[in-house]
Amino acid sequence: MIAKYKSALVLVAGAALGAAAIEGLHAQSTAPVYVVAEIDVANIDAYTKEYSPLALASIKKAGGNVLAAGQKITALAGTPPKSRVAIHRWDSLEKAQAWYNSADYKEARKIGDKYATFRTFAIEGIPQ
Repeated sequence: MIAKYKSALVLVAGAALGAAAIEGLHAQSTAPVYVVAEIDVANIDAYTKEYSPLALASIKKAGGNVLAAGQKITALAGTPPKSRVAIHRWDSLEKAQAWYNSADYKEARKIGDKYATFRTFAIEGIPQ
């Protein structure tokens, strides 16, 4: 009788372990989300001194990673953005949207909007 309970316990434990492994693999295959911003800056000095530090801090606080940001843009086809481009990586679209709608970023944008116009969008990446 005890052998049956041991077998049942091993079977349940194996099923739980298998479910956990599948969930872990599913989490690893979640595609990242990239936020791309084309920024037309009217006053670069004020933008970099007043807006950029606040925006970067809000991204880091919300869990995003800045992959690229700057003015050295090389067009491969078509017309490049006028001033700046920034690219951030996020774990999910929900996290990117939460950052974009956060109080920290809204405060930063009040300053940024004085010095620049923004075209910002998100794109889902490819699972790695």
